[in-house]
Amino acid sequence: MSLACALAALGTNTFAQTIRVANQGDALSMDPHSLSESLQFSLTGNVYEPLVGRNKDLSLAPALATSWKQTSPTVWRFELRKGVQFHDGTPFTADDVLFSFARAAGEGSDMKSYVNDFKEVRKINDFTVEIETLQPFPILPDVISLVYMMSKKWCEANQAVRPVDRRKGIENAASFRANGTGPFRLRERQPNVRTSFTRNGSYWGKIESNASDIIFTPIANDATRVAALLSGEIDVMEPVPVQDIARVNAGANTRVATGPELRTIFLGMDQKRDELLYSSVKGKNPFKDKRVRQAFYQAIDIEGIKTTVMRGASSPTALMVGPGINGFLPEQNKRLPYDVDAAKKLMADAGYGAGFEVAMNCPNDRYVNDARICQAVAANLAKINVKINLQAETKGTYFPKVLRRDTSFYLLGWTPSTYDAHNALNALMACVDDKGAGQFNLGAYCNPKVDELTKKIQSETDKTKRNAMIKEAFDIHTADIGHLPLHQQALAWGISKKVSLVQLADNFMPFKWMSIK
Repeated sequence: MSLACALAALGTNTFAQTIRVANQGDALSMDPHSLSESLQFSLTGNVYEPLVGRNKDLSLAPALATSWKQTSPTVWRFELRKGVQFHDGTPFTADDVLFSFARAAGEGSDMKSYVNDFKEVRKINDFTVEIETLQPFPILPDVISLVYMMSKKWCEANQAVRPVDRRKGIENAASFRANGTGPFRLRERQPNVRTSFTRNGSYWGKIESNASDIIFTPIANDATRVAALLSGEIDVMEPVPVQDIARVNAGANTRVATGPELRTIFLGMDQKRDELLYSSVKGKNPFKDKRVRQAFYQAIDIEGIKTTVMRGASSPTALMVGPGINGFLPEQNKRLPYDVDAAKKLMADAGYGAGFEVAMNCPNDRYVNDARICQAVAANLAKINVKINLQAETKGTYFPKVLRRDTSFYLLGWTPSTYDAHNALNALMACVDDKGAGQFNLGAYCNPKVDELTKKIQSETDKTKRNAMIKEAFDIHTADIGHLPLHQQALAWGISKKVSLVQLADNFMPFKWMSIK
């Protein structure tokens, strides 16, 4: 997109208290149950709300529930906020809660792993609900903090009872329209062009923002996005390319807010199929051999990627979670050494000394320098005679493809929404089942012992025992080379000096905490 086109997309009908936000990509839908992805949650979370939300320090906060408590080891009771209305004026009640959790658990939902251990959600009265789980679930309030509530009445009236299924390309009214309870209302949705929001004048809570309107614009081109910020045509943007941080900080009216991000970037491999979908190897699957997985791991020059691709703005990791996530242990975070000769020997021992070809799927507009990371990995693997056929594409086509497991080798990023290791274990490392466990374990890694530990971790209330089990599960996954962890990327938001906001380590951008002079 050219600068002229990008800025034209911002529109001219702006007000004194309009904040213009740009990102390298767009949310793929306004449906809050259609994609478990941070930008999707961040954008739709200004319109929709969960029962339990987050404070500015990411601690739990009352949202559509005013309080919650365990009435037994497997039952949580939530008292709902009274007097809340959806944006169309419909009152929010327990019926909407039951409907929303059922929708999140249903066909087409990308939120199944958040509710896969629910036994029943029941209505006690119009403003009290209980969630019964299959086993004790002490972190349940954390887990549901990203399950947004929808209006049962609106979804039924608009044929949006089921979520938009991004894997199958199925759309419905919830793709382009929205009816939440949040501090901002969706005013206009033009996918990949612009999405505008207007302040909800009947919001139940305090909006710590003076913005009457927010205009969100995807600007994929890094240089165009930076130019728009420096010229004052936009007020907030992310990510700032690592090579442009100094330039934005030197701008007369701009600054960069940086900080550690909780997201881990990693590579996954199809370890289930007997023959890879996209490989020159026929009749067998080289990724089923741990020696091949380890060879790939040790052939990747992660420090080189940190220096040349990330310009120092990354922290190489050996684990699938990073600092700031409960269960992370620094002593476990030791990568296997980068060693091309050792990797070549492992490939030869596995019978692939001559190498092979394999396709690699990668987004080019989702994570910091995502396509360049994949290019660097491809160059590294060429040293062990592996030819990578790189397929880098916009996340609009990338996510539907990999989420339906139409991939042999892929790059993904993950921020545990609960800020707890159980989330990564359950979503990324658990054996895949039809209830939502392993929903984002796209290469179908499976170790029954990790599964057994994950279930125990979910129900264990003794923190010392629980953390010991997390350590054991990570040790097993690491020994298996279940995935190839790469790094945690750093946050870099470009901000006009006229704007004040709150930068969160999960990379969410709540409009209710954003103001402009």
